[in-house]
Parts: sequence; C-alpha cells; structure tokens
Amino acid sequence: MDEAKPGATLVYCGKHPNHHTLKQETINHLLVKYAKQDKIVTRLKGGDPFVFGRGAEEAESLADNGIPFEIIPGITAGIAAPAYAGIPITHRKLGSSFAVVTGHRPKGEPSDINWEGLANSVDTLAIYMGIKNLSYICGQLLKYGKKADTPVAIIQQGTTKEQQTVTGTLCTIEKNAKEANIQNPAIIIIGEVVGFRNHIHQLERRSQEMLYPNAREAY
Repeated sequence: MDEAKPGATLVYCGKHPNHHTLKQETINHLLVKYAKQDKIVTRLKGGDPFVFGRGAEEAESLADNGIPFEIIPGITAGIAAPAYAGIPITHRKLGSSFAVVTGHRPKGEPSDINWEGLANSVDTLAIYMGIKNLSYICGQLLKYGKKADTPVAIIQQGTTKEQQTVTGTLCTIEKNAKEANIQNPAIIIIGEVVGFRNHIHQLERRSQEMLYPNAREAY
C-alpha cells in the first residue's frame, strides 16, 4: 500500500466473519466502474486471489464487461502461514497429500464438505475460516475415523509480526485455542506434519525478525 502513487484512490474492501465492509457485488461493480474510467486498477488481496479469495468472481465480472486484466498469483495462507510456523505442508515421509478446505458454514446451511473422504484419504488439511466451527470440524474428523491424537496447529495472523501459533490434537485444540484467545484471521493445519514444528519452529522467529527487525520484543 505504501507504494501507491500520491493521489491514488484507496478503497478498503476488508472482510471479517459477519462483517463485510463491502458486499462482493459492490466490489465487482467498483472494479468495472473504475476500469471504464480508464483508470489503472489494482485489486490487492492477501494470499492468492483464487484460493478462497473470490478472485474468480471478480475476474468473471471484468471479462463479462470486456475489460482486460492480469492475474498475479500469490502464496496462499495454507502454505505460507505454516511455513513461517515451522510446519511443512508436505513431507516425503508423513505428508504426501494435502487439501485446502473452507471451514465456513453459512448460517442455517448444511456443510457440503466430504469430511469422511478427507479424514481417510488426505494426509494434511489446511482449513480456512474455520475458527468459529472448530468444534464441528474436529468432531466430523473424529466421527469418520481420524485418530484423536492427530496433531493440530492454529496459526493466527500468519506471516505478520502478530503471528501466533497454538498446537494440540483433535481432542485438545479447541481448549488450547480458547485459552490462547485465538481469533480470526487464522488457518488450521491438521496432520502429522504439525509435529515438525517442535524441531524447526525457529523458522517462525527468524522469519519474523528478518521482516520486522524492530519488533523482537513481541517474542
């Protein structure tokens, strides 16, 4: 944001659970509106625009209006946050597969996630927007055969100086997260790869110190 030229129009579109600054339809409209005014428009997102970022909807809106655009891929939170926490999302011995899953359930709507398939066929799960439904998520995985002692990590504010990581198991993570007052935004990592944090968690501190050399007192 600091690189924006003087006089640039900045439109905040941040979203939090149950609080969206702008509706998605409004964001789509603004992208088209400013582009048709021959402005150079940058839609800046955290992570990757096409991984639970609704970037595809925005791209569709631009394409429908004949507006040329460029997509610049990002590094999604499900990979970046655990990496900073010393957790490899894959590992040759313990994690040959992973899935990214939305943990969000619209109020009153049943989940269409195949928890049985995820519990039995995927080594590592990276769950987005799942803090509110943490109990439900853990319950579903346990119901369909995931071991109770399966390691779990929750990483809050990943890759920022406020990053905080809490670990536990499918049976203890909810209690541990409450005690640590974990809040959104946060990513949930479930799988044996979480155990590597005990050995390589120094990555978290080192990465933070390189990015924020004056913020060491936070650790």
